[in-house]
Amino acid sequence: MNVQDFAELAAGHALGALSPDDELAYQTALAEHPEWEAIATADAATAASLADTALAVTPPAALRAELLARIATIPQDGARSSTADSNAADSDTVESKTVRPDASTEPPLDTAELQTISRRSWTRGIFALAASLVLLVALGFGAATIGQQLNRPASVVALSQITDAPDAQVASVALETGGTASAHWSDSLGKAVLVSEGMPAIAADQSYELWFVRDGNPVSAGVVDASNGGSVTALLDGPVQAGDVIAVTVEQAGGSPTRQPTTTPIVAIPTA
Repeated sequence: MNVQDFAELAAGHALGALSPDDELAYQTALAEHPEWEAIATADAATAASLADTALAVTPPAALRAELLARIATIPQDGARSSTADSNAADSDTVESKTVRPDASTEPPLDTAELQTISRRSWTRGIFALAASLVLLVALGFGAATIGQQLNRPASVVALSQITDAPDAQVASVALETGGTASAHWSDSLGKAVLVSEGMPAIAADQSYELWFVRDGNPVSAGVVDASNGGSVTALLDGPVQAGDVIAVTVEQAGGSPTRQPTTTPIVAIPTA
C-alpha cells in the first residue's frame, strides 16, 4: 500500500465510513507505517472540526442543496453513464485490434479492485468537499463573531486577559447599598478592572471616579459613566502597583477638577 492509498483510507476512517475489510487494511497499514500517523491525525482533526462547526451554527438551506448537488456529480461504485459505458466499449474494441508498442503487460484490475479504488476516491473527495464547504460556512458565520470580539469594550478585553494571567488576583467588598464591588488585577500585566453591582445611585450631573491610592496619595484612574443602573465594569487608567488601594468616589460630571477626591470613597479595595 502506498501513501495515497493510505490517505484515502484515513479519510474514510475519520468519517467512520470504512467497510470492515478497509478498516482492517487501514489499521494494518498504520501499524506498518507509523510515519503516516500525521495523515490520520490531520484527517481526524478535520472530521472533529466538521462536527464542532455543525453544532455551533445552523448552515443556510442553500448550503445543503449545494453540497448535495456537488455530491451528485462525484461517481460512486460503478456509477457510470451509458455514454461512458459505450465509449469504454468502443475503446476496448479498438485496443483489442491494435497492439500498442508501449502497452503495459500488467494484468487488468478485477471488478473488486476497481470498486475499492472508486469507493476510496469518492470518500476522499466527499471528505475534502465537506471540509471546504464547512470552512466557507465558518468564514461566513464567523465574521459576525469576529466582529463582536473586535468590538468588545476595553474593560471586558482586559478582564479576560487578567483572568487568564498566571498571577491573576481578585478581592471583593460589600457595599452599603447591598451590592458588591470586586477588583481584578495582574501585576505582570499591570492592569486592574473594577466590576461592581449595586453601586449607589448618583445624580445626572455626577460621575464615579476611580483612584489608585498609593502610599496614601490618590492617583486618578479615570471617570466612569453611571448610566448602567449601578453596574460597572471599568478598566482603571494607568498601571496597577503592588500595595495599591482601588477606590471609587462620587464626583461632579467629568471628574474632580482638582484631580483629588472631593468625597469619601464609596469603594476601597486593598490589593495587598
